Amino acid sequence: MPVMTAARVLPSALPAPRFPDPADAPPLRWGILAPGWIAGMWAETVLANTNQRIVAAGSRSAERAARFAAQHGIERSYGSYAQLVEDPDVDVVYVASPHSEHREQALLAIAAGKHVLVEKAFTRNAAEAAEVVAAARAAGVFVMEAMWTRYLPHTDVVRQLLDDRALGDVHLVTGDFGVLADPEPSHRLLNPELAGGVLLDLGIYPLAWAQLVAGHAGGTGATALAVEPTSIQATGVLAPTGVDAQALVQLGWASGVQAQVFTTMLGATAQTGTVTGSRARLELGGEFFTPTSVTMVAGDERVTWDDNRITGHAGLCFQAAALARYVAEGRTESPLQPLDETVAVLRTADEVRRQLGVVFPGE
Repeated sequence: MPVMTAARVLPSALPAPRFPDPADAPPLRWGILAPGWIAGMWAETVLANTNQRIVAAGSRSAERAARFAAQHGIERSYGSYAQLVEDPDVDVVYVASPHSEHREQALLAIAAGKHVLVEKAFTRNAAEAAEVVAAARAAGVFVMEAMWTRYLPHTDVVRQLLDDRALGDVHLVTGDFGVLADPEPSHRLLNPELAGGVLLDLGIYPLAWAQLVAGHAGGTGATALAVEPTSIQATGVLAPTGVDAQALVQLGWASGVQAQVFTTMLGATAQTGTVTGSRARLELGGEFFTPTSVTMVAGDERVTWDDNRITGHAGLCFQAAALARYVAEGRTESPLQPLDETVAVLRTADEVRRQLGVVFPGE
C-alpha cells in the first residue's frame, strides 16, 4: 500500500525583499543635529554602506561638534543647531537628540526648508507629533520618523506575506524588547526631563511592529497602517524617577487582530516578534528591530529567509537610503510609514503612559 503524504502547506521559499542595495540610492547632503551615540553609529554605516554625503554636524558645543566631525571625516561643524539648519549645502537634517528635544529641533529644521529624519520616538507625545507633521505639510518638506526597522529587508519579507494573506486570518502579534540596565538617575533612560522611560526608548519598537502587522493584516497594504487599536490595556512598573521601567501592553483592533507587547529595563528578553494566523505563523529572529531572519511555520513545516549581509545597527543605513529615494521621487512622507501612522503609534503610547501614571514635565 503506498504511503500517503500530506500536501505541502508552505511555499518552498519566502519572498525576497524588494529593497534595493542602499548604495543605489541617489545621494543627498546630510547634516547631523546632536552628534551623540546613535548619531555616531548612524554616520558610520551611512558612510560605509551608502552614497549619502554627511557634510555637517551641529551641537550646542562647538568642541563636541568639531570632535564628531573629525572622527567621521565630516567637512564642517557648527556650535549651534541654528547654524546647521541654515547651511545652504545641507539638504536633509538628521535629528539625533533625546526625545524631549525632537519637536523643537524638527520644527527648526522645517522652518529652514530642510527635509528631516527624526530619531524615534518621533516626539514625546502625539500632540507634539501632530504639530511637527502640520508644519512639514505646510512647508512641503519630507519628514520621517527614524523607525529604521520599517526599512530593513526582513520587514519587507513580512510585509509581502501579510499583503498576500499567506498566513490566513491574522489573530495575534507579539513583540518584546527588554534589556538589563542600571543607569544613573540623570541618564536619559531614567530622566523625566528628557522624556525617559523604557516605552519611548525600547517599547516603541514592538508597538510599531504590532501596528505594522495590524495595518497589513487584511491584505490592504500601507493605506491601513494608521488604523488605531480599539482597546489598550497596560500594566507596568515605575522607576524611582517616575518614568516607566517596565510595561506589558495588550492591544486589540476592530479587525480582530490582537497584540501583546512587552518592554523592560529590568531584565534581558528574547527581543523577538511573532505573527499567528489561521494558516501559518511567522517567527522573527532575535533582536528583531535589527536585520534578522523570518521563519514561516505550519505544523512540522518550516521555511526560513535569512540573507542579512548588513547586520546589527549597521542596518540604520537602510532608512537613510529609503529617505533619499523618496525625496528623489518627490514624496513628502514615507509610503511604508505614513506620518499619520507615526502620530497614531504615539497616541497609543500616550494612553499606555496615562494608564501607567507617567507624565513628563510640561505636558
